Amino acid sequence: METLLLIDKPKGITSFDVIRKLRRQLGIKKMGHAGTLDPLATGLLLIGVGQGTKELHTLLKLDKTYVAEVLFGKQTDTGDLEGKIIDEKPIPTLTKELLVEALKTMTGDIKLKVPAYSAIKKDGKPLYKYARENTKVEIPTKTMSVISYNIVSIDEKSVSIEWSVKSGTYIRSLAQELGKRIGTVATLKNLRRTQIGEYSVEQAQKIPD
Repeated sequence: METLLLIDKPKGITSFDVIRKLRRQLGIKKMGHAGTLDPLATGLLLIGVGQGTKELHTLLKLDKTYVAEVLFGKQTDTGDLEGKIIDEKPIPTLTKELLVEALKTMTGDIKLKVPAYSAIKKDGKPLYKYARENTKVEIPTKTMSVISYNIVSIDEKSVSIEWSVKSGTYIRSLAQELGKRIGTVATLKNLRRTQIGEYSVEQAQKIPD
């Protein structure tokens, strides 16, 4: 039995749903994953099986690559399309020059607020619990790190970007910041994780139904 499984997570289920399905299919209880993907996100999930769960802490620290579709003109409370719209602003004409200028200033270490709907804890309680209760709480800022970016495509309202980042970087935070830096608001429309360290989504398997 392999101790590490590479899974291509589909849209619409949680990372733990993937583990639940695999436990049923493989008849193995001891499983964990290295790095959660939100339900709306797809792509590479590393699953430790049995003894492989002991290695997960080292896999968590690996650099990651994502392809993110950023939608401009709308901001949601969750930072993605699952949430409700809390702000709308006009969108400037999206050109490669405008986007590159903003993305350049976001490369390297950057201090950003973490998403309100995240598992980061404030006074021992995950932020998403405060958000679900509509309890106001100061959202922490943390240093995130962008290694590189590549613009994949641009249309009138959105851009697709391949971002390589260090562990602990929230793509939802980068999407919102990019909106700010080009003079509007933004939210994450789609997200796909394509790489974790040397592991690629091309090596991953789909979850059997």
